[in-house]
Parts: sequence; C-alpha cells; structure tokens
Amino acid sequence: MTRSDTSPIQPAQIRYDVSLLTDDDVYLFNEGTHSHLQEKLGAHPIVADGRPGTVFAVWAPNAEHVSVIGDRNEWDPRAYPLMPRGGSGIWEGFVSGMGAGDIYKFHVVGRGRDFRADKTDPFGASYEVPPKTASIVWDLDYEWGDAEWLHGRGDRISLQAPVSIYEVHVGSWMRDPAQGNRPLTYRELAPRLAEYCSRLGFTHVELLPIMEHPFYGSWGYQTTGYFAPTSRYGTPQDFMSLVDTLHQAGIGVILDWVPSHFPTDSFALGRFDGTHLFEHADPRKGFHPDWNSYIFNYGRNEVRSFLTSSAMHWLSAYHADGLRVDAVASMLYLDYSREDGQWIPNRLGGRENLEAISLLRHLNGTIYAQHPDVQTIAEESTAWPMVSRPAHLGGLGFGLKWDMGWMHDTLEYLSKDPIHRRWHHNLITFRALYAWNENFVLPLSHDEVVHQKGSLFGKMPGDDWQRAANLRLLFACMTATPGKKLLFMGGEFGQRGEWNHEDALEWRLLDEPLHEGIQRLVTDLNGLYQGEPALHRLDADPAGFEWVDPNDNEASCLAFIRTDGSRRTVLVACNFTPVPRPGYVVGVPEAGRWEEILNTDSEIYGGSGAGNLGGVDALPFGAHGRPNALSLTLPPLGCVYLRPGT
Repeated sequence: MTRSDTSPIQPAQIRYDVSLLTDDDVYLFNEGTHSHLQEKLGAHPIVADGRPGTVFAVWAPNAEHVSVIGDRNEWDPRAYPLMPRGGSGIWEGFVSGMGAGDIYKFHVVGRGRDFRADKTDPFGASYEVPPKTASIVWDLDYEWGDAEWLHGRGDRISLQAPVSIYEVHVGSWMRDPAQGNRPLTYRELAPRLAEYCSRLGFTHVELLPIMEHPFYGSWGYQTTGYFAPTSRYGTPQDFMSLVDTLHQAGIGVILDWVPSHFPTDSFALGRFDGTHLFEHADPRKGFHPDWNSYIFNYGRNEVRSFLTSSAMHWLSAYHADGLRVDAVASMLYLDYSREDGQWIPNRLGGRENLEAISLLRHLNGTIYAQHPDVQTIAEESTAWPMVSRPAHLGGLGFGLKWDMGWMHDTLEYLSKDPIHRRWHHNLITFRALYAWNENFVLPLSHDEVVHQKGSLFGKMPGDDWQRAANLRLLFACMTATPGKKLLFMGGEFGQRGEWNHEDALEWRLLDEPLHEGIQRLVTDLNGLYQGEPALHRLDADPAGFEWVDPNDNEASCLAFIRTDGSRRTVLVACNFTPVPRPGYVVGVPEAGRWEEILNTDSEIYGGSGAGNLGGVDALPFGAHGRPNALSLTLPPLGCVYLRPGT
C-alpha cells in the first residue's frame, strides 16, 4: 500500500503542544493498568487548530533521540523530531500535513548514540504488505451493522450454549486459481465463509492469528503488529467487514492472540530503544529456545499495559467475541523447554512465572469487567490447576481451556487398529475422571494436521471406507462428549493431505460421496448439538453426563447418557470395531419407544446402513442399574444417538 497523493513533499510543521495523552494516561501506563493505550500511543490523524495532521507518541525511555521518518520527509531522521514527555519515557509530537495513508517508522537513537534503528510503530494500526515493514497512518472509522448480534452474543458463547468452532487459516481456506492461486481478500472471504459456516451449522469461527506478522510460514504466531490485522488480505476496514459479515450471518468470531513471545526481527519490538524494553535482558528469561523468539517481560508495568491494551483492542475496535490465548504453558513455567541451569527460579525458589500468572489474572479480569459477553480461552497443555476458574478463587480467570488430554488420548486410541483397541480402552474412558476440573473445549486443531502428523482422515486405520467410518465415529463421540467443540478446516470433509498453508483445502474431494458424506454428518451433528439441550446445556457440569457402561473393553464398545438436568435425555452408544453388534443390551432410565436420531453408519453418510430402523422399544427388564433396557444394533465403527420418543 502506498500513498495515493502524488503531490510533491511539503515541509511540515512540528508542534509539541498537541497531545492525546493526559497525565492520568501516563500514570496508568506506568502503573501497568492502562487498557486502551492504542487510543493514545501510536499515530492518530487529527485536526489541530484547523490544520490536519497526525499526532505521534511512542515509548522509548532509554532513547536519546526519536524522530518520525517516512515518505513525507524522504526518510530524513532530522526532519520530524519528537520530544520527550517529562520522565514518562514517551516521545511525542504533532506533524501537520501527515494523514491517513502516510507511511512511516520511528528512527530511534539510543543513549550514547551507539544504537540506531528504524522501528515500526508498536501501536501501528496498519502496516505495509510484507516483506515491507513500515507502519501506515490509519483511521479506524467503520460503520458497523452487527448491533443485533452484539446485543445477544453473550448467550451464544456461555457455558450453557452450544459452541461449535470452525478453526480457519485465512490464507489457505480457499484460494483463487484463476489468479495464480492467490489467497482470498478479507472481503472476498467474508460471504463465502459466512455461508459455509451457516450451512454446516458452526456457531463460531476461530481465526489463526490475524495480527501482522512478517513470516507467512509462522501462520501468524510470530506477531510483530499487536494492533493491526495483516495487510496481506486487505485494510483494517476490510477485516472489520469480514467480522461484520460473519456476525450478521449469526457466526461469532474468536481470534488467536499470542502474548507468549514475539520474533527477533530488527525492525520490530526487540531492543526497541537499544535496550531490552519489551523483553527480558537475560536470555534465560527472555528468549524462547523452541521458537527462537523473545519473551515479554511480564513484570514490567508498561508491558502489561501494552499487552492488555492489545487484547482489548481486538474486542473493542474489531468486535471480536473471544480470544484464544496461545501457548499459556510456556508463560506459566520458567523452565518451559529448558534444562537445568537454563532458567532462573522465581523469588520463592520455584519454577512458576509469578509475573505471568499476575498478568493473566489481571488480563482476564479486565476483559470480563469491560466485555462480560465474550470468552477468553487458554491453550494450556499441562495440569496447571484452575485455569478456567476466577482469579479471586485462585484461578487464572479464563472462561474456557482446551482439553489437550482428550485430544491426545482420543487420537491415539482411534489411530490404532481396531483389533488392538480392547487393550487401550482406558484411553477413551479416562477423560471422564477429570472432565469437570475445567470448562473445556475439545480441540481437533491445526496442530494435529501439520509437521508430518498427517490429516485426521490419514490418521485413521484401514482402507478408505474404514478411515471414513472411523472419522465419522470420532466426530460423533466428540459432539456427544461434554465440552465445547473445535474443528480445524478440512477435517469436516475428511481432507486427505496434511494441511499446507501455501495452498487451498482439497475442495475437489467433495465430489466424492465418501467425503461428501463426512461433511453431511458434521452438518447434522452441529444441528443436533444446537437443537438438543441434553447435548450442550450441561457441558461444564457433571450433572449432564453419566456412564451406562464404560467397561466393555472386550467388545470395544461404550455407552453413556447426556441430559440437560430436566427431562431431556440422549443415549450415546459407540462401537469401535468393524464388527456389527446386533442385540447389544444397554440399560436406560425410561420405558417406551426410543427414537434413533443419529447413526454414523447411515448410507447418507457413506456407511453400510446397519442400525435400528429409526428406533427401538424398551424392554421390561433392567440392565446396568437402570429399570429398562434397549436391544440395539451397534453398526460397525459406528455411533448411534437415541432419545425417548415424544
């Protein structure tokens, strides 16, 4: 993106009596409690005394000189010098004649003049398209049309709501083969993604980090622009239009957000003013060996204000309905991915990162205080207690947590040949022992289909028919298991190849009945999950689940009941072998007719058609401690849902 104004560069007037910062802003920033710094720092086009221009403000407390450079002054660091604001560490100034669309950076000279660097704006609202790295002055005005969605969105993402999340990487969901296989723009993507998610019954979209990032292959997890959507697919308003379109279609938007680390690119946050400003100076605390990236100094007040403001910015300016916080475990443990001697204990001698814990509690408290109708979701891969419990009870304050244990155990179990599953039955039942320790999301995410792990379809054993049957069985178990749901794009139709961020999904597979059947099943599962309260209302409450028989490892079968706490009941019975099991007796709490509302082996899904002909009558004898029983046909590699007839 470049300026459309081609007029000659004109001398600018620099003023130091124009500022958006109040003394209270400076105090809160230095205290670590400012939550909307993006409205004060960065570059903001305004009109001062009848003259349009841009007010700039940047935090560089150890700098000796800071100036604005860009196209307007032919990148001359002497032209637009900023002035320090007292002892706040902030440099500011008003440059008349600069406005939206102007490209700029900050030229920073360190104390002693042994450091000089041209830095992008940490609070930049827009950036050049990578590999270019300059910031762009931008106005974020947008006329939203999602008021109806915002009014009721809290009910759609609560613990009692049916939350079915479709995880998407914007650059590779769909591409335009007619134009060199380029990714879709935000505005091109918006109607297609909204229609697709609506048709398949997903309630929310979760976008892999959309924040600006220099390396496309990082999928956004190496963020440099914490306040701007990547310009690869359009402008900030184009991204707002994507969110707006999804909202108007009844689809919520959750954004991946990465406060755990940031890349070492010299133009960005690292050594911003010649010192380790945003990161720890000691690499044992300030450098991630896994990702070759810097770790934020969570104990520094100004960094806390920066990160809190970034999170709030996406919820406020971009109307996001939730944030999924990446790599929380790496924040919580000082010895994360480190050997002895490679980390520094906390002040109590332990390995817990006390500053990160404090930040997360403060962050979640701030978010829920100002946006009680959103959710924060932790990707936390350890047994850290009370991640999704309030801070005042000793928790971290998240609303939800990814259940990585369920994901690992379930995929390990289903990847085994069915003949061996009897010896590993505990993998599929163990989850019930801890299922309500947290408020869980069940994730089948992008992490499971990259780095030579293969696709979900490819993980399943057997021939193509068996792989499809196993995948349908996986999705039915996931939908019936307590917890919110997340599925990465491509899984919903059984993509065969591992995800490739440089290409679109394998949409051609939908021409094959086997894959179209998988997609149809996912659609019906989403519909049942939303329409049947027994399957979602008590997702985070043990009263919503009870085993009927978890112990039939010899047959590799299991059965359980979901309930909404009143009279709504769904029986779920699964057969993890390719052997049909007619006459399979399951105890149930009610007499009368039980309607078969889902059968993953139905022919419309690509199955063999084995099942219960739409329903069965309860038998007048007890089983599994219940007064009545059903004699079911469990289909091969199949799952059936039944509920009492009305």
